[in-house]
Amino acid sequence: MASLVVTRNEFDHQVNQSGLAPGLFKYRFLVEGDSWMDRSSLFSTSLIQCLAIEFDKQKLGDALFINVSRFGDTIKNMGRCASGEFGLWIATQFAWKFDAILLSGGGNDFIDAAREPAPDHGILVDFSQSAAPNSSDQCIRKDAVAALITGEVDPGFGRLYDVVQGSQYANIPIFLNNYDVPTPRFAPAAVGGKAWLSEAYSKNAIPPALWQAVTDQIFIDMQMTIASWAWGRPNVHIVPTDGTLTKAAPGTTGDSNDWLNEIHPNQQGWRKLAKVWTPAIKAVCP
Repeated sequence: MASLVVTRNEFDHQVNQSGLAPGLFKYRFLVEGDSWMDRSSLFSTSLIQCLAIEFDKQKLGDALFINVSRFGDTIKNMGRCASGEFGLWIATQFAWKFDAILLSGGGNDFIDAAREPAPDHGILVDFSQSAAPNSSDQCIRKDAVAALITGEVDPGFGRLYDVVQGSQYANIPIFLNNYDVPTPRFAPAAVGGKAWLSEAYSKNAIPPALWQAVTDQIFIDMQMTIASWAWGRPNVHIVPTDGTLTKAAPGTTGDSNDWLNEIHPNQQGWRKLAKVWTPAIKAVCP
């Protein structure tokens, strides 16, 4: 039997009409998160699809991935809605149990804060009416980053974690995506769409020469925040994905190296990430 990815919308049909038997799989994973768990475009594969392939390729045992993630979701929203659909999945008494939760969250929270339309209301400093900055440190509002982390991001994960701990899955392994650092460039996910970081930098009149350094700092703050979620929580595991991908070439507007667009990997990138996720999971779920 091959590993399989099933979305929330497909599950009932697969069980009732197609004979899907989750109990026959060696592993069952509940997948929650953003586009890094969903998919980076309508016609692209996903990390989870590549992870299923990698499990089979390495003959690790067939795995069922039940994917309830949503493109564009934030950890703040996941926490706020944790007792909803996600909570129902972990509250339902199936004849089988999940072996782990795979989670990707936090990326959109930081990126949305960089894209905040009102000047000086997000995490970026607006230089449209002032002299250009000389360094990346001048471009980020550290007080706003701290407020984002303590007021939205940390509580979001905390609420989701508490829902899990208060369920039949207390202390189940939770694997957290640590993302990788993109190249800011005008490469939207869809024709006519927005390029998240580069457009935010342009709006705030941040010089292109500083774009990568600013991006590096935003992602360092984000990755350190995600890493902190494991402190004092022995069942939370950080998947070390940072530094896995080859950066897109600056100035490109589409698929480049391991990146499909500005903030999402392409199929080659997802495959590389799956090779990092697989041993991380197997080390905890043998």
